[in-house]
This record gives sequence, C-alpha cells and structure tokens, in this order.
Amino acid sequence: MNSKFLRTIGAGLSVAVVLSGCNGLGKMVKKQKDIKYTVSPNPIEMHGDSVQFSVSGKFNPKLFAKKVTLTLTPVVKGLNGSEKALKPVVLVGEKATGSGQKIAFSSGGSFSYTSEKFAYEPNMRNGKVELRGVGSVKSKEKKFDPVELADATIVTPLLVRNDEKAIMGKDAFVKTTPANQTTHVYYAMNQSNVRPAEMKSEEAKAFHDFISKNLNSPWYEFKGISVSAYASPDGETDKNENLAKDRAKSGSTAIMSEFTSNKDKNVTFGKTKEQYSVGTTAEDWPGFKSLMEQSTMADKDLILRVLTMYSDADQRRKEIKNLSKTYTELADKVLPKLRRSEITVNVDKKSRTDEQITALMTTKPDSLSIEELLYGATLTNDINTKVQVYTSAEKQYGTDWRASNNLGCALILQNKVAEAAEAFKRAEKASAGQSAVANNLGIIEAKNGNRVAAREMYKKAGSSAETKYNMGILDIRDGKYADAVGNIGENKDFNKALALLLSGSAGSVNSTLDAGTDKDKAYSDYLRAVAAARGGNEADVISNLKKAIEKDGSLKAWAKDDAEFVKYRSNGGFTAVVN
Repeated sequence: MNSKFLRTIGAGLSVAVVLSGCNGLGKMVKKQKDIKYTVSPNPIEMHGDSVQFSVSGKFNPKLFAKKVTLTLTPVVKGLNGSEKALKPVVLVGEKATGSGQKIAFSSGGSFSYTSEKFAYEPNMRNGKVELRGVGSVKSKEKKFDPVELADATIVTPLLVRNDEKAIMGKDAFVKTTPANQTTHVYYAMNQSNVRPAEMKSEEAKAFHDFISKNLNSPWYEFKGISVSAYASPDGETDKNENLAKDRAKSGSTAIMSEFTSNKDKNVTFGKTKEQYSVGTTAEDWPGFKSLMEQSTMADKDLILRVLTMYSDADQRRKEIKNLSKTYTELADKVLPKLRRSEITVNVDKKSRTDEQITALMTTKPDSLSIEELLYGATLTNDINTKVQVYTSAEKQYGTDWRASNNLGCALILQNKVAEAAEAFKRAEKASAGQSAVANNLGIIEAKNGNRVAAREMYKKAGSSAETKYNMGILDIRDGKYADAVGNIGENKDFNKALALLLSGSAGSVNSTLDAGTDKDKAYSDYLRAVAAARGGNEADVISNLKKAIEKDGSLKAWAKDDAEFVKYRSNGGFTAVVN
C-alpha cells in the first residue's frame, strides 16, 4: 500500500480522536458514577391521589464537559413492566448551545429538580424511580447508565377507613305525656260551701267524663291531686286566710266524691286525703293583676298603677274602693273569678311498651305513628329489620323527611349506595334544607369518588361533629393532614391515628388507638406496624404485622408490597410474616 496514503489516513484518524476527546462526553460517561444523586422523599409518596418528588445532583470539578448537554429523565417503574417517564431536566456545560441549568467545568456544580405532580396509579405501589440520562454534543449522543434513585410508592393515606358518620332523623317518641285535667269551683263572696251548680258546669262535666273513662284504663296513670284555693283581695286579710283554707277543704271533698263514687275496690285513687296536695293563697293579688291586664275596663291602667305604687294590701284595697264606679265593675266582673278552688288531677298518658312496638312495627306497621316507627327501629340491631321499618314509615308518612333519611342511612350500612342516594334525594325534597340530609348526601358523593361535591355538601350541612368527622376523611384523601386532625376532633379511632401519623406524629398512634374502640382491629395493628417502621422499631414492626395478618389474611399481600417496610424486605423476621 502507498505509504503516503497510509500517512494521510493515520493523520485523519488522529484528528478524529483528538476532536472526540475534546468534547468531553466520553469522559463524562466513563466517570458517571462520580455523579451524586439524591431523592426526597425516598421512598416517594402519594398524597391526595398525586405523587411529586425532588431530585438533586452534584458534579465534581472538571466532570461536566463544557460543550455537553445532559438530559436526565426520571422514570417511575411499576409492576408488570409499566413505566411513566416524567418531564426531564436539562443540564448544560459552559459552552453548550441551548438552555438548561448550567454546570461549571472547573468548579463543578449542582442542580435541583422537582417533578410535576402526576397521578398515582396502583402499579406504582411496588416499584422504583430510575434516572435515565442522554448526553449530547451537537449531533453526537451517548446514553448514560440508568441510575436507581428511590423506591416507590408509599400510599398509606389509602388506609383511611370509609366509615363516614350518617346523621339520623331523631324520633320524638316519649314513654309518657302529661294528660293533667283541671277544673274550678267558684264561690260566693265570703262563702266556702260548694254550690251544686258548680259541679255541673261544662268544665266540671268534662273533668268528670275524663275520670270516668280513663280511671281504669291501662294507658293512663293517675298520680295525684293538687288543690289550690284562693280568696279575692277585697276582704280583710285574716278572714281571707281562713276562707281560703275552708275553700281548699270543700273543694277537696267535692272532688273526692268523684272518686269514691267508683265502686271498683281495685281502684283506690282519689279516695283518701293522703293523695291530695293542698295549698292556699289568702289574697290572690297576682291573679287580680293578671285579670286586670286582660280586661277592657276604662280604669284598667289606673288600677294597675295602684298595684305598682302600693305593696300594703289594706292600702291597695282603700285606693281601689275609692274608685266607686270602677269598684262596682270589679265586684261584678273580676273579683268573682278569684274566689275559687283550682283542682288538678295529675295524669300521665302511657305510650305503647317497647315490646308492643317491636311486635307491631313488622306485623302491623300501619297501626303505629311515625314517632313509634322511628323509635321502634332503634330497638333492633338487625339492619334488615331497620330497612323494613323505615320503608314502612316512608310509605305511610312520606312527607316526613326522617323516614326517607333514616332509610338511606340503613341502606348505606347494607352498602346499597345507589338506593341510599335515592332515599336521601326524597328526604331532601321533604326536608326544607335539613342539615342532616346534606351531610348524608355528602357521604354519597364521597363514596362515589366525587370529593369536591362531597366537600360542598358537607359545607352546606354545617359543623356538627358527624359532618366534621366526614370532612376529616376527605382531608386525608386530599392530603390535608393537619386539617384532618382538627376535623376528626376528639375521636380516638383509626382515622384519627392515621391523620396523626400522616401529619408527622407517628408517636401518637399507639396512645390514640389504645384510648378508642378500634384498638384490637386488624387494620389498627397494621397502623401500629407502620408507625413502628417510621420510628425504626423492628420488633414492633414484626409483632404488630403478625397480629394484623392473623386477624385479616388479606393484609399479608399488602404488607409485602408496602413501601413503608422497604427497609425490612431483607429482614428474616419480616419475610417470615409476609411470605
């Protein structure tokens, strides 16, 4: 071969090697292990259905070539070979063309990058975050080795319990209702004997009829008799005192005859003096004032002024009697009404017993009132029976929002969300803005995944403890953990412990669960294990996981892939529990 040709070829190759070496890309690839990357958090975490993390890197002096452009792309690798490439970060040397974060050659440099928020997908739960780099100088490119940055993905907020608190419409059922009966006996001036006509008045007849009809009834409880006797304030005080006492005696005697006329020996009510409570008012000035306030007499205001100006009874009588014309009218229209005995029989009307209501609410619901049906449903723990009773209540009393609302609450417990939603909509139409219904419609939105709509309904519902608790569940799902702690309030349950853990108080998990009713449940043991992992307590991680899985075997697979335990995946005790 021509030696001149060989020299020419050799010179060309030398120039090519020199040019290639001058761009520095090859040297960067060879020293790529000297680049230090860190990721925060590690493992990456899901909050509010989204994931976001930060990457930082450091280049030693004389590592980042002046003309190189380095494009770094974070990739989230999940199960089944799934990958999600994120927006890349571009780094440029001092003399590189194009834009990006500049890295000096002589002194080296660092970069920081925060990924865009991206939607969490289930296949990201057990995976890795990888950084892939491509270096270029003009048209020349070289791939850097992929670098494993972090584990993926902590999804502890998904443990939130969907135990939203529905609000029931309360019944107004009462065991007994007062059915007191009152009659009056009016007396002639300065007299205490009961005139026969007084026992034949319309009021007295109604009083007598009630006693006759219900004294032997099992639905009425006769408890006692109160007798109050009065004298009008127009006589002398001493005489009025004795007169009031005599009227009390005669009034009691007259009423006692109503009961003694009942020949049933099993009925003893009202037949002995011990059952009567007697009180007297010598001069009924309060009654006088009340009647004057209701009157239309010409001197009404003048008489009321006298009562205000004078507290002495004799002085009052003197001033009033000086109004001769007025006093005549008083004696005719007002004072006779004050000369009286007032007799009240204290009676309670009984409602149906719990046993009776329980029997009728499923066999003859149409015989019960709305209050009895609503109350009856609270007497059973069987959810199917509750649905049956509330369905009957709605059929009979459809205009009462509580029937539809409570039916919806029962259907939620049966996990019949669509049917519950329809029931709540019917309640909304009948309720005229009841906050309980708004709360319950919010639960439906939450269970259907419509968190924005759910939050709006909760805001409409107000600030009851139930609604705030439900808002707290949304807060956990939305990544607002401090808000969740506040809204869940004083509840000592799993969700409160979870909110505390997510807000940075893992140390409060055990004490919160210990104080509540969820302490022995499988998912509570699991949360204790997570808190222990965050605190670096290996023994508690394994013991609590073991208890959780013994109670609920489905937690084994979840724990195996849970990034909360990524540091324990090579631990023999951990693998023995989850495999």
